[in-house]
Amino acid sequence: MVRYAAVEIDNAKSARARGSYLRVSFKNTRETAQAINGWKLGRAVTYLENVVEHKEAIPMRRYAGSTGRCAQGKAFGVSKARWPVKSAEFLLGLLKNAEANADTKGLDTSTLIVKRIQVNQAPKQRRRTYRAHGRINPYMSNPCHIELILTEAEESVAKGPSSAAVRLNSRQRGSATRRAITSS
Repeated sequence: MVRYAAVEIDNAKSARARGSYLRVSFKNTRETAQAINGWKLGRAVTYLENVVEHKEAIPMRRYAGSTGRCAQGKAFGVSKARWPVKSAEFLLGLLKNAEANADTKGLDTSTLIVKRIQVNQAPKQRRRTYRAHGRINPYMSNPCHIELILTEAEESVAKGPSSAAVRLNSRQRGSATRRAITSS
């Protein structure tokens, strides 16, 4: 069994999937992964399918140099957005794999959320391209490792009525008494 970065998450209520040395852009995949982090599984899958069809865009936050503007980025509060199709397809495959793992474990797949998703750089792959006047330039690929953990959403409990009195420090008590004296 391989080691995952997040060890504090309970194995009984989570399902995991990972891909190593995937030939897909690290930067685009990192942005795509951060876009779906913390989402429910169903919404994440439909969002990535919409990205493939160019109906929704991925916000580019960290690796946004030379990225064009896009009106679909307004939904995330950014102006720079893209549609990294290959990254979305790789993440869709991993999400479906993790969902199948959760189903095998007997978890309720309708309540799964993307608890943790991590993208790391893999070793660069070197090729070369031949240029004019006898020059040769590197032609690198930037693959990545992806690991994700889905967990069952915990039931939210409504907060009861608050009966605690407001606590004031000595300065606040002093100013409150001064206001009361000056107003009377």
